[in-house]
Amino acid sequence: MVAQTRATILYVARKYELKLRAERQQETRRRIVAAAIELHQTLGPARTTLSDVARRAGVQRHTLYRHFPDERTLLLACSSRYTSENPMPNPDPWLAIADPGERLRRGLTELYRFFEQNEPMLTSVLRDAEVHELTREAVAGRRGQEQRRIREALEKGVRGRRPLAVIRLALAFPTWRALTRDAGLSNPQAVETLVRAFTAA
Repeated sequence: MVAQTRATILYVARKYELKLRAERQQETRRRIVAAAIELHQTLGPARTTLSDVARRAGVQRHTLYRHFPDERTLLLACSSRYTSENPMPNPDPWLAIADPGERLRRGLTELYRFFEQNEPMLTSVLRDAEVHELTREAVAGRRGQEQRRIREALEKGVRGRRPLAVIRLALAFPTWRALTRDAGLSNPQAVETLVRAFTAA
């Protein structure tokens, strides 16, 4: 009876120890990904090294490699977490708007709010995607699917090369930056400018 009780206590203690170890590993993983996301936003993915991430996360490099054996696995983990926490607008409700111009106005209003809230990260990532293959791969993943859904919703029922070209132009992050940061327009002014261009086309 005593032996059985002792075995039970050891089993429970071992189970608790394994649970604590798993929680510590999860916390370390979260800390590494959070550190990498901060660096991707400030330096850009292309300029962020695994050594930089380890220092920012406060872990040894061998600990980082145990969780993320290479740059690709870390970058994709960061992309997955960031897009989950900062999703692009859901275009499904826009489809209830029959008028393409009004639908575009609604879509751009929500999309430009997203651009404004995520400007530092989008600036760094889209810049690096031009020259860094891993960043380009990450951008083409889930974020690319979200962008396609938005474009398809706004293009529904639209005919003609020029109005479709205006939509493509309006959805581009550099277009938003050019209108708001370079030309000094507010988000509503930028939206209205492009809706008028769409209507004229």
